[in-house]
Amino acid sequence: MRIIQEEVLSLEQKNSLMQLWNNEYPEKLKYELVNDFNLYLDGLSNAKHHLLIDDQNKIKGWAFAFLRDNENWFAIIIDSQLHGKGKGRLLIEALKKNNDNLNGWVVDHENDIKQNKKAYKSPLLFYIKNDFMVCKETRIENEKISAVKINWKR
Repeated sequence: MRIIQEEVLSLEQKNSLMQLWNNEYPEKLKYELVNDFNLYLDGLSNAKHHLLIDDQNKIKGWAFAFLRDNENWFAIIIDSQLHGKGKGRLLIEALKKNNDNLNGWVVDHENDIKQNKKAYKSPLLFYIKNDFMVCKETRIENEKISAVKINWKR
């Protein structure tokens, strides 16, 4: 597996990423239409994408950093078949190389289900192991997501 960096994603990459998003994130965050997913991507300012590519040139993981409200934000999605194999850490390290500070939203409970009806496992402990601090006082709560803010500083 290798990581490639992209600033502009191809249509094929966007389709693969939307499928990865829909498969791995809670079902409530699912995108039905590629156009809606494109609108999300187009709304990211100064986005840098890191794609984890397997030997068959399939995208198995995605980390992206972007600017929001003068802060560096990020998100990571990994194919669940690769969880616990160090691939998430590789993507985190790729993001950390280019940033001094990263912020993210992390689901911190086990109440959500994925599109395949399996439980969505909170990645909060993964981020804590990778030197992120939990900002307990800062949460996002709405009909789609319940999450806590995390932050990493160099």
